[in-house]
Amino acid sequence: MFLGNFNNQLIKKMKLKHMKQLARNSSSILLGLALIGCGSNNTSQTANQNSSSSKTMIQNAGSDTMVNLAQAWAENYAKVNSEVSIEVSGGGSGTGIAALINGTTDIANCSRAMKAAEQQKAKDASGKDPKEYIMGYDALAVYVHKDCPLEELSLEQLAEIYGENGTITKWSELGITIPGCTSDEIIRVSRQSSSGTFAYFREAVLGEERDYKLGSRDMHGSKEVVELVQNTPCAIGYSGMGYATPEVKMLKISKTLGAEAYAPNVENTIAKTYPIARPLFVYSLGEPEGALKNYVDWCLGPEGQRIVNDSGYVSLTN
Repeated sequence: MFLGNFNNQLIKKMKLKHMKQLARNSSSILLGLALIGCGSNNTSQTANQNSSSSKTMIQNAGSDTMVNLAQAWAENYAKVNSEVSIEVSGGGSGTGIAALINGTTDIANCSRAMKAAEQQKAKDASGKDPKEYIMGYDALAVYVHKDCPLEELSLEQLAEIYGENGTITKWSELGITIPGCTSDEIIRVSRQSSSGTFAYFREAVLGEERDYKLGSRDMHGSKEVVELVQNTPCAIGYSGMGYATPEVKMLKISKTLGAEAYAPNVENTIAKTYPIARPLFVYSLGEPEGALKNYVDWCLGPEGQRIVNDSGYVSLTN
């Protein structure tokens, strides 16, 4: 009986001690939560302060032909104005235009002009007309393997190689044999349909009434076109002249068969003798203001135009 009473008293003491401990723990937890709450408010205020003093971000998307140029602009501008960060992405001119229409980029880089329908979409979505800037010029080069003995082609021959129902499918039909090209087949390297280069080549070479022949190898970017050509003796491809390497040859191009052919270079682009040269564009929604205007003006200025030349293109000041 005594042992039972002792056990009951011990259990009551243990319960009481446990309840006091819980009360102390609860108080500590509530105090901790209160302190965390205060800390959260302070963190939020600090984040807002930091965000208010953070860099201005300019989104820049579009042409793969221009992506190296745009990246060079961005890297050099960071040295001029550390308060502005330029984010550059490619994807093709069509991708950049779509991003401009959707309001997800500040600048669309384009190796072709915006179509009237695209400009209207941009205005309908934003209430602003796209503002067009010509940033420089590019000779759209036709590349073959460095061991290819071919030196020139006419626009007509290019159309027969790339166009639907084209009659030129083998290198022997052009009177040449290429070392390492045992099949004699002309492997056509092209770009994806979202590319401004794809659209410009179709317009300038194939004409409005003709489309591409099926069966080409369509690459995502300008660099990939040149890389495939330099590793494929049977290949031919087109890309901006700024992507040339020692492993490929850029062909001279003539307007008609038998006419004088011209190389894709600065001089012939300025003289407008190279037949597939084109402007390089930048588009914004309406007149750019503030940091965006300052950046565009800098790209059009002496330093930005020097970078155009250094990137293998033709500046406005040449």
